[in-house]
Amino acid sequence: MEEATTSQLLRTRREKLEALERKDIVPFSYGFDRTHTSAEALALFEQEEESLSDGQPGSRVRIAGRMVSFRGHGKSSFAHVQDGEGRIQIYLRLNVLGPEPYEHLDLVDLGDWIGVEGTLFRTRTGEVTVQAETWEMLAKSLRPLPLAKEEVDPETGETRVHSGFQDRQSRYRQRYADLAVHDEIRDLFRVRARIVAELRAFLDERGYLEVETPVLQPIYGGAAARPFVTRHNALGTDLYLRIADELYLKRLIVGGLERVYEIGKDFRNEGIDRFHNPEFTMLEFYEAFADYEDMMEVVEALLERVATEATGSATVTFQGDEIAFKPPFRRLPFVEALEGELGAALDDLTDADLRNRAESLGIPDLKGAGRGKLLDKLFDALVQGDLVQPTFVVDYPRELSPLAKPKRGQPKLTERFELFVAGQEVANAFSELNDPLDQRARFEDQVRLAGAGDDESHPIDEDYLQAMEYGMPPTGGVGIGVDRLVMILTDQPTIREVILFPILRPE
Repeated sequence: MEEATTSQLLRTRREKLEALERKDIVPFSYGFDRTHTSAEALALFEQEEESLSDGQPGSRVRIAGRMVSFRGHGKSSFAHVQDGEGRIQIYLRLNVLGPEPYEHLDLVDLGDWIGVEGTLFRTRTGEVTVQAETWEMLAKSLRPLPLAKEEVDPETGETRVHSGFQDRQSRYRQRYADLAVHDEIRDLFRVRARIVAELRAFLDERGYLEVETPVLQPIYGGAAARPFVTRHNALGTDLYLRIADELYLKRLIVGGLERVYEIGKDFRNEGIDRFHNPEFTMLEFYEAFADYEDMMEVVEALLERVATEATGSATVTFQGDEIAFKPPFRRLPFVEALEGELGAALDDLTDADLRNRAESLGIPDLKGAGRGKLLDKLFDALVQGDLVQPTFVVDYPRELSPLAKPKRGQPKLTERFELFVAGQEVANAFSELNDPLDQRARFEDQVRLAGAGDDESHPIDEDYLQAMEYGMPPTGGVGIGVDRLVMILTDQPTIREVILFPILRPE
């Protein structure tokens, strides 16, 4: 029945399109000379209203938008049109428009884009409105939008709005319709844009240079992840979509660009859940002569500013938890935290002990996992979920961090931190390893892990090693997951809400 109704609606709209064409009305315009947005028109009338005498119209405006409501009353009609800044009411009268233009309103559907010219006034009910003197079709909507329905409670007079588009999967697949009918979704992505702009502004002000590095790479690296592989036909070689920007940005540090950053897309061939999308946005920045302690201070200042500028406060609410991005953030040593949960010193636990504990907890994907991966998975299962307030987990075991310098005085550890917020990793950072001989040895350790079945191990990148041999200054580096940060700052339950076009399973 529902499918039949939809088919009939589509046929009716197509018939109206044909009727417009028979009347020589262009259904898909080339443009419209808009003078005001809806918000500008409303503000203009508010500004000039006090100087108008009774019955005197306000300024003439030309507005354009999608028709989202229509109420016909014989020889007059009210409608609302919505543009990128809001909506405004229009008043259409037979004796003002003329018989033919008023009659042609019968060929207009909700969802159509129209342009209107007229003067501003306030109705008896107090709503600022455009008295339409002319209207024109800008784009005929051939498919009805799932517009919200308004219901007035007869007892209280309260207006309730029922969304016509609530299925999440459908919203993500048809984001264009989701944006068209939900003001709050459009606002969400405006906030996302402000967050990215503030990240960029903060780093620009501190003298970082924004750069662009390859997305297609002959050797992937900079993280532990499975890559996407593609074929370059002309070169006759496989290339990889980057899993991180890190190794190319550090090549630039070698070249003398002492502060660099990139905001871009990375790709990891991994599962999909509420915190993971295979295509995601990362901010990575690197600073010569800094270490991980310096970078913690930068991250604290950065996130406090971004939260404040994007939301109005350094304290936000995420899924019922109040989270304060106020420095200093808590610091928690990785080994201390994990030993507390395991009830034993890590040095006293063999790889077999760690694997047995992981299996007893039902942790998946343990095939080929070496000691580092086992430690990482146990930490995720036992510690991570309790880290709600911003927390720097510091000083990771060497096996977990093939690109970080050994910790001064504790060579089994590395100078690395991850920032956890709301139980999720938001940032990862190192005192970057700049000894090419040590780096080669660690790459070779990763190759041995790959041979044992770990498909997320790091390959050897000979060109990167060659760059390091020219001399890389001491450097601090940070990667921040932009999508997760936006999730937390906008209180969204899944990463798919903050990505315009998330990857979904086939229907």
